[in-house]
Amino acid sequence: MSDNTQDILKEAAAAAAVGGSLFSTFDIIMLIFLFGAALWWLYTSRKENKKDDLLLSKYSIQPAGSIQITENSFIKKLQSSGRSLVVFYGSQTGTGEEFAGRLAKEGIRYKMKGMVADPEECDMEELTKLRDIENSLAVFCLATYGEGDPTDNAMDFYEWLKSGDPDLTGLNYAVFGLGNKTYEHFNSVAIYVDKRLEELGATRVFELGLGDDDANIEDDFITWKEKFWPAVCEKYNIESTGEEELTRQFRLVTHAPDEITPNEVFTGEIARLHSFQNQRVPFDAKNPFLAQIIVNKELHKGGDRSCLHIELDISNSKMRYEAGDHVAVYPINDRGLVERLGVLTGADLDEVFSLINTDQESTKKNPFPCPTSYRTALSHYVEITALPRTHILRELAEYCVEDEDKNKLLLMSTNSQEGKALYQSFVVDSCRNIVHILEDLKSCKPPLDHLCELLPRLQPRYYSISSSPKLYPETVHVTAVVVKYETPTGRLNKGVTTTWLAENKPEPGKPFPRVPIYIRKSQFRLPLQTQTPVLMVGPGTGLAPFRGFLQERSHARINGKEVGDTILYFGCRHRDQDYIYQEELEEFERNGDVTLHVAFSRDQPKKVYVTHLLENNLEQIWDVIGKRNGHFYICGDAKNMAVDVRNIVLKAVQEKGGRSETEAVQFLKKLESMKKYSADVWS
Repeated sequence: MSDNTQDILKEAAAAAAVGGSLFSTFDIIMLIFLFGAALWWLYTSRKENKKDDLLLSKYSIQPAGSIQITENSFIKKLQSSGRSLVVFYGSQTGTGEEFAGRLAKEGIRYKMKGMVADPEECDMEELTKLRDIENSLAVFCLATYGEGDPTDNAMDFYEWLKSGDPDLTGLNYAVFGLGNKTYEHFNSVAIYVDKRLEELGATRVFELGLGDDDANIEDDFITWKEKFWPAVCEKYNIESTGEEELTRQFRLVTHAPDEITPNEVFTGEIARLHSFQNQRVPFDAKNPFLAQIIVNKELHKGGDRSCLHIELDISNSKMRYEAGDHVAVYPINDRGLVERLGVLTGADLDEVFSLINTDQESTKKNPFPCPTSYRTALSHYVEITALPRTHILRELAEYCVEDEDKNKLLLMSTNSQEGKALYQSFVVDSCRNIVHILEDLKSCKPPLDHLCELLPRLQPRYYSISSSPKLYPETVHVTAVVVKYETPTGRLNKGVTTTWLAENKPEPGKPFPRVPIYIRKSQFRLPLQTQTPVLMVGPGTGLAPFRGFLQERSHARINGKEVGDTILYFGCRHRDQDYIYQEELEEFERNGDVTLHVAFSRDQPKKVYVTHLLENNLEQIWDVIGKRNGHFYICGDAKNMAVDVRNIVLKAVQEKGGRSETEAVQFLKKLESMKKYSADVWS
């Protein structure tokens, strides 16, 4: 009680003691009671306001427009739901997240209720507290991309492990890596995390798994987890409950037309409702910029293939890029495939629905933005052209009327040699997507909502930017070959993004087509000093980032800067058909901006590739990287070209630099660590 309040009460009591007072003793008591009640109300309301402020600070706007409390303590979620298994994922394309979900779901069979967690949304320092939960286990499904980099959502966790020194004694863990053997740094993130966790005192429950996307990563994962679970059972002295129980993770809610207005329905937005109508900075993976396609033209002069030059308008977006960065493009699935899925499942594609997670503790309330229509989900949100993985086939088997179809799907979903061989031939070698499987197994009639739950999320496609902001600050240029091929079953498969882009060209008198994009920063950079010599190898569309590099170096020369030697090795099939940007490159050469080495593989009886030209210039390679402290760049095919080029560089270091094989390897690794040997490759 305050001093002022006490004074008032004293004065009231004194007044009561004086004869002839206006207030009786009862009146004084009532006044004191009412005054105290008023003070108590003021105090509690002020306290509640503080609580509300604190609570509101924990709320965030969710994609579907509902407000929920966000909680980054995975420990609290595990404790409140009686779980002991947490599966973290580092995923760039969605596969790591998918594998994590499958592991968490399977945990029920082994009396380990599981939870999937995104390390970006968790306080990962809580790993030090996981030991306090009985029989706890942390599994990490981590992808490696780029030059041995962690995925965007695992970056902070990776840096915390590298720079921190937490005591992880008592933490039980296992790691499965997702990588590609055609890349130099195969699964380096998973390898490091597995080793680092052990160094910090954690206990490895099962050996590191290394998935290879260049071969069959699905097979690698299944083989690993079939040995992983027995190891877990032995560690925790538990037993499997038997056969896997197929349970839906999401429940279907169908919205009648009178229950929901069109204004409440997602129509392709990535996260925020109406984000394409009301664009707000900053733009990123969850909030892409709707860019106008202001130029879309063919680069090939002949032949049966197509290569597009596309210019995207980023003015007013406040997005900035540098030569060497990537642009992420969100595609739309082929309209014909979408319609075909509607027919095969007997669904009304315009029906509006939501899929709601049955796990109340999960941070992922919906598999994609909901509510939406089936047409929108199939067009914008789910991957319908990818080859379905075995767990999808297992679920589809339950919807087969004919035993032959069911048994075929069940066999392919097993880890038996016969099942693996059938999956390889029927799905992988034949390039069958979900549409093709439903067409060929005619008695399989899954409900479309379950398909939408099972199929992976449609991911953006990344392209090396083929321009420099020094010349084009308000546009991003893309150079892309249109993917189209005939499958062994006689079907025509098309690339999702390039097919959509090819069909969306600016037309006179019509609004420019628009596409959702964002800029992804890269480590693929020109040296800071313009006088540093550079050697670039980029056959085909591998030329893309080097076009930006050449524009940048030319701009520096025009502005009076000293520019070092710029050497480019480019290759294509025919000079008169697919020599992309020929006029630009020859103009750069005339101006002294580049020394060109061009290989036309099919213009003579014996094929000649850029690797042949490089091998004839070992002295030049060593001069640039060994004598003059220059930079070496590769862009293009990772599986063959990049490996061959690397071997040629090692040969140059040995033969012209006088190094042993071991010394040459160490020399190249040093260049890589200093960003003087850089690769932007894909498989």
